[in-house]
Amino acid sequence: MKNKSNFLVLSTFFGGLLFNYLFWTERLALNLLIYSLYILTITYFNKDITKSYKFKIYATAHLLAAILVVINNSDLTIVTYYISLILFVGFSHYPQIRTVFTAVIATALQFITLPFNFIQSLATVSIGKFNLKPILKFAKYVFIPIIIVTFFTVIYMVANEVFAHYVDTFVLNISNFLGNIFSFFFKDITLVRFLHFCLGAIVTGGLVFTFFNHNLEKAESKCTEKLDRIRKDPNRHTIWREMIQIFSPNLLTKKLALKTEYITGIISFVALNLLLLSVNLIDITTLWLGYKPSGNFSADLHQGTNALIFSIIMAMAVILYFFRGNLNFYSKSKTLKVLAFAWMIQNFILIISVFIRDGYYIEYQGLTHKRIGVLVFAILCIIGLTTVYIKVAKQKTLFYLFKINGHIWFALLLVFSTINWDVLIAKYNINHTSSSGIDLDYLFSLSDKTLPILDKNRSNLYATSIPDLKSPKAVLLTQNDKFQRRLDRRIGYFAERYQKTTWLSWNYRDWQTHQYLIKNRLQP
Repeated sequence: MKNKSNFLVLSTFFGGLLFNYLFWTERLALNLLIYSLYILTITYFNKDITKSYKFKIYATAHLLAAILVVINNSDLTIVTYYISLILFVGFSHYPQIRTVFTAVIATALQFITLPFNFIQSLATVSIGKFNLKPILKFAKYVFIPIIIVTFFTVIYMVANEVFAHYVDTFVLNISNFLGNIFSFFFKDITLVRFLHFCLGAIVTGGLVFTFFNHNLEKAESKCTEKLDRIRKDPNRHTIWREMIQIFSPNLLTKKLALKTEYITGIISFVALNLLLLSVNLIDITTLWLGYKPSGNFSADLHQGTNALIFSIIMAMAVILYFFRGNLNFYSKSKTLKVLAFAWMIQNFILIISVFIRDGYYIEYQGLTHKRIGVLVFAILCIIGLTTVYIKVAKQKTLFYLFKINGHIWFALLLVFSTINWDVLIAKYNINHTSSSGIDLDYLFSLSDKTLPILDKNRSNLYATSIPDLKSPKAVLLTQNDKFQRRLDRRIGYFAERYQKTTWLSWNYRDWQTHQYLIKNRLQP
């Protein structure tokens, strides 16, 4: 026990030092990979961690996410990195967990309980005959009061400006006093740098210290993937039962209640199928076959796409509602399932319409992150509908849907992180210039990874007025000299920034851009 506590406490301390060294005034890149290797190593040598199949899978996934940060270095890869780290911690410290959502909650609990776990570990740390237990015994009496006082101080500061002013002044004076003392003893280290080390120690501790409370795992273990028929106790009184007794006592008869829900489902799905059939027939005749944009088609496509995606989500919610319980086992439920499957097929057709609308949008207006997001969301809807079909056909539970979809979403997140989206967007928009021209402002909003692409295509980039589809000839394309100057300034800013970065901020895409600039002598 003492050896384990010594190992984790020392790991937290050195993790804080490493965090401070890697991330101080640095960009997130190679340093994230190094820090991840440290966390993976500490977790691997922690004897309390079971090296299960999940441990290996999510350790590999997190390592891949860290490598993708170094390769692509985009916002998406950084988000994927953090999500994969959270899932790795959750599944490695709590191996009985089965869903990514529970793993996120488990990791959050581990960070929340870090102060208590850390103090408990410190109490068992010993150096020879010396131990910290007597000191920590006193500290635990003041720790919770400090948290409570701090919490209410913040509330009172929000409520009273005068009180807030006095508190700010007091905190500033204390900060200056501590800063002076700290600089006196440690001339080469500032108080802010020390606090950055403390932040690193807290983050590292939250990642390596396990919250040994298995209630979350026990609660999830009660969730099953296969639906069971629920036998209700007629003598059991609940608030919901008493309300039904008041407004509709006949529904308390189980068979009658199930039959009522069945008839309601039949009517609902027949009406919804007819309604969606009319929408799909309109889309097939007007959108699938010979669509011609007119007027403000951009707003029409955008609004229509959002509405369709929302309707697909609501469709899945309606199906889940009717097939949530004993209606799955009703002897006459075959007809209801056929109607539900028909509605799912029609929703698949609706998703095809979403793809076609977004395709027209991209064809006439160019590729953007949001339009790619619509395609990704449509793919997720297909996956969602497929798993809902399995749920209904195989009588699965809602827990099954959360479990399978969570793992699929995370896998897709890793796959999408392998793509350099900014470069893909820039290349597509430049190579597929339409009569409406290119949105230069949007191209400039993309990251520095696109600078080589923009520089190679200087002569192909034009400024354009807002397109008028009623009169396409009115669109004027003119050479944009202002764009050339803006591009030169961006190249200069990038070169200047790159020269100031250290090896800790190294990433492949910035290096690739820098090599292009050196080769073409575009640096100022």
